[in-house]
Amino acid sequence: MEAYGDFAKVYDMFMDNLDYREWCDYLVSRLKEYGICDGLVLELGCGTGTMTEMLAEAGYDMIGVDNSEEMLAEAMEKRVESGHDILYLLQDMQEFELYGTVRAIISVCDSLNYLTEEEDLLEVFRLANNYLDPGGILIFDVNTVYKYQEIMGERTIAENREDGSFIWENSYDPETGINVYELALFLPREDGLYEKDEEVHYQRAYPAERLKELIAQAGMELLHVYDAYTLEPPRADSERLTFIAREQGKASHLQI
Repeated sequence: MEAYGDFAKVYDMFMDNLDYREWCDYLVSRLKEYGICDGLVLELGCGTGTMTEMLAEAGYDMIGVDNSEEMLAEAMEKRVESGHDILYLLQDMQEFELYGTVRAIISVCDSLNYLTEEEDLLEVFRLANNYLDPGGILIFDVNTVYKYQEIMGERTIAENREDGSFIWENSYDPETGINVYELALFLPREDGLYEKDEEVHYQRAYPAERLKELIAQAGMELLHVYDAYTLEPPRADSERLTFIAREQGKASHLQI
């Protein structure tokens, strides 16, 4: 079953508990801290384009990459409404291609946790290093092992909204670090009945120390690891972390 198929249509409604505006303000502050006040910025795993639109509004020339046609369709509808000149690309993160370099790359809302193989995550970091301007910045967030193990675990989440309902069952394997989300989505039809759709999502928990090693292996310079969207150090019970890394020379086998 495909992840983010029909769920894309109601993704924003069910994710309205996330403070994207606060996240955007944080990202803009960090980018400006490193002298990136404008220019090309790439968002990996851009989804429905909520953050992409906000960063475009903040003055950046945005490119969004996602591997879900349905999510990008939602993003392009927002682009029509806003009039922002955003380029959306249907690509897998671990295989993304650009025509040139960008000043910064961002990835939010645990998009990188969807890469369940270390070699795929390493390739993302290598590609980021390759497609960043000299000294360019990568900022991404990830869910922590603590969150999957202690918060998500075997938990079932259910929500009933006027425009749809869902049941989200979690199962986490501490040996593999894989968390499986089984999603049952109930959407109203014109005849008053509900149509059920099912999706399965897989995410992997990566220990912070392993992420640091992969960043270094990709040739990047790790600058900071924070408790997500703060300037505070990670805690034992941090549920999400923000990583900031800098381009540091190009890998010899990767060419634009």
